[in-house]
Amino acid sequence: MKSHAKAVVIGGGVVGCSVLYHLAKAGWADIMLIERSELTSGSSWHAAGGFHTLNGDPNVAKLQAYTVQLYKEIEEISGQSCSLHLTGGVMMADTPERMDFLRLAHAKGRYLGMDTELITPSEAKAMFPLMDETNFVGAMWDPVEGHLDPSGTTHAYAKAARKLGAEIVLRNRVVELTQEVDGTWNVVTEQGTVKAEHVVNCGGLWAREIGRMVGVELPVLAMEHMYLLTEPMPEVEEFNKSTGREMIGVLDFKGEIYTRQERNGILLGTYEKACKPWSPVSTPWDFGHELLQPDIDRIAPSLEIGFKHFPGIEKAGIKQIINGPFTFALDGNPLVGPVQGLTNFWCACAVMAGFSQGGGVGLALSNWMVHGDPGFDVWGMDVARFGEWATLRYTNAKVRENYSRRFSIRFPNEELPAARPAQTTPLYDTMLANNAVMGDSWGLETPLWFAPRGSEPKDVVSFHRSNDFGAISEEVRATREKVGVTEIANFAKYEVSGPGAEDFLNRLMTNRMPKTGRIVLTPMLNEFGRLIGDFTIAKAGPRGGEERFMIWGSSAAQKYHMRWFEKHLPKDGSIRIHRFDQTLVGLSIAGPKSRDLLQKLVDVDISTKAFRFMDFREMAVGGAPCMVNRITYTGDLGYEIWMAPAYQRLVYKAIKEAGEEFGLVDFGMRALLSMRLEKNFPTWFRELRPIYGPFEGSMDRLIKLEKNDFIGREAAAKEQAEGTKLRRVSFIVDAADADVMGDEPIWAKVGGKDYGTVEKPHGYGAPRFDASGKEVRGSNAAEGASAVRGIVDGDWRVVGWVTSGGYAHYVEKSMAQGYVPAALAENDSAGLFEIEILGHRRPARINVEPPFDPSGEKMRT
Repeated sequence: MKSHAKAVVIGGGVVGCSVLYHLAKAGWADIMLIERSELTSGSSWHAAGGFHTLNGDPNVAKLQAYTVQLYKEIEEISGQSCSLHLTGGVMMADTPERMDFLRLAHAKGRYLGMDTELITPSEAKAMFPLMDETNFVGAMWDPVEGHLDPSGTTHAYAKAARKLGAEIVLRNRVVELTQEVDGTWNVVTEQGTVKAEHVVNCGGLWAREIGRMVGVELPVLAMEHMYLLTEPMPEVEEFNKSTGREMIGVLDFKGEIYTRQERNGILLGTYEKACKPWSPVSTPWDFGHELLQPDIDRIAPSLEIGFKHFPGIEKAGIKQIINGPFTFALDGNPLVGPVQGLTNFWCACAVMAGFSQGGGVGLALSNWMVHGDPGFDVWGMDVARFGEWATLRYTNAKVRENYSRRFSIRFPNEELPAARPAQTTPLYDTMLANNAVMGDSWGLETPLWFAPRGSEPKDVVSFHRSNDFGAISEEVRATREKVGVTEIANFAKYEVSGPGAEDFLNRLMTNRMPKTGRIVLTPMLNEFGRLIGDFTIAKAGPRGGEERFMIWGSSAAQKYHMRWFEKHLPKDGSIRIHRFDQTLVGLSIAGPKSRDLLQKLVDVDISTKAFRFMDFREMAVGGAPCMVNRITYTGDLGYEIWMAPAYQRLVYKAIKEAGEEFGLVDFGMRALLSMRLEKNFPTWFRELRPIYGPFEGSMDRLIKLEKNDFIGREAAAKEQAEGTKLRRVSFIVDAADADVMGDEPIWAKVGGKDYGTVEKPHGYGAPRFDASGKEVRGSNAAEGASAVRGIVDGDWRVVGWVTSGGYAHYVEKSMAQGYVPAALAENDSAGLFEIEILGHRRPARINVEPPFDPSGEKMRT
């Protein structure tokens, strides 16, 4: 074993071997993988080996599609077979709600270039005759599903990496990780110490323990997972013989099971409600090629439904039950990327679907390490997406909840209860007393809407407009016409201070920094000119003669942004960044009466001239020391008031008492988001993401190319000079009883013109056949299915996608934001666009000017 390496990958499962292969492919030769036992000694060896491309996050789905395409490549390079079986598969819906879910998934697949198709239960039965189709109302066919040999695939990655110059060291446990002052890592193993520039945690079942070596508690937990293998079945053998093919894979939401052919029998796995964590506090280092004791009673409820839905399986004998541990993060997606607060320590763990995601994870992480950017929008997998609130016990509760809901529908207005409340503000009990329906905002309890007195404060979950609709409408109307108050503690809050703080921020941000007492809005770009942040920045008065700035941004991106800030801090310690998190909380008042209300609570002049739009002041509000911004996300006259938690109850009480004469109402986050739609305001991680440039995101007025050489300036200038391919736009949609939720395809009547915005199909598909062996394509017979497959329908073509939207209650319009070709972005003609909602294409029209106060007069008054 050599003593020095550019990068050391810890863990020899499918993910570790994929990362090693992709680093070698990217040109890093001095790299090695260290494995405590043999390759595939964790979860990889006993995995069911299934793969698919569909994912709730379209960006993760892209990486899953890449993974499937990759298998041919690594087979050719390594000479090792992956035993690839590309059978295709179906998802079965047993209720109208689950069919709506499949319509959403099918629609997402359109702009990703996926070749999914909505089909009838009878068509699904023709490909999997063991089912009783009368239990289902519809299905979705995906040709890019199948299964492979987990061990063979892992070794194919490993052999391919070795051929490209990588080293693999087996039977050598890492026992300690320390870091030198110069950032070099000491990887201490049983066979000696390796000095490395980079360390990658691909520890799988032991990822948590490896994280603890560097003082990080990763939000990952192993769960017991069972699947059974049947004895050979005559029905399977007959199908294979008569058609010359394998049976397809099937996912049954109701039964919480997945099934596929395995040799001459069937493999059936469950994600049961009565799930069980494995080794929830620490993972024993001596655990290896072992299985856990099966517990068939625990999965019996799923099996009962499964046998009812697939009676052909019930009669089969059970040959073996496999029970092994797999690791999960809180939301079921991987933990990938650099760990905030550490230098060159990377994660690629909690990859539960390793044979669907392992290749994409390896590609994204190698890009990140080699080129400084993952090359994809990987927020759904970024290790920075969870905060300090994701403790061991929180993780245990949330992972159990996620596992038990693996095949459950997550409705757009559904809030999951496990591990809540985790963080609360001083107003939490007051909000509950006000009949608030609370939501989880990056671990913090936040009011979503206020139910009428006498009614239960509870969401009725749905893909359609629900029981919150009327209440939110009243909150918006009262705020727009009088005044409303809402809690805004769920914003991110930072202070940047020190000599040269302004120069530091000018280097990071695209807009000029404000003068003392003023505010600016500004994006932040990476080196490639892509949007990685969107902030409100105020220049506060100096403290101790040093410059001081207050920054507000997206709460969910706090660790993501801190990671970026820390990367660019001067080495001399002259600039300090403090993240407040919940040590600074806030309230916002908005509406035409908000100035009159606030004036009653302060002892200074806040008239239009004295306290202008985009001003910042430190002042006492209701007797409490506060910071006040004259700005709100509602786009109306309004103020953000920030204070220490100890003063929040005092300020809220003062606002409520003073607001009685003005008709003050409480409003929640959903009303706030409705009002931002009426102003065409974007949101972070929906409209503004690292795959978009600032001009694509329609942030033109906030990009000051002439101000200085800020990060990403050269790329932004090139984007402006060459013109954008895409553009963010706002739509008014002729919706029925359901509004957009995000990720819906946008159709345009453009004849045969190809604007090139839709990704091409990945070309690695499997056709669908009926029981007689005839290829079946394009039937779309399922009830309510879209009239066409694919991305073209006569003169209509999918040209873009929705990023977010909903109902704009004051202007009484269904609205959406999304990206379309720049050539179409200012075409507000009627009849040009349609947006697909729950399988139905609804007329939509670009809305160039915001429907509420297009001149911006109200917020400047």
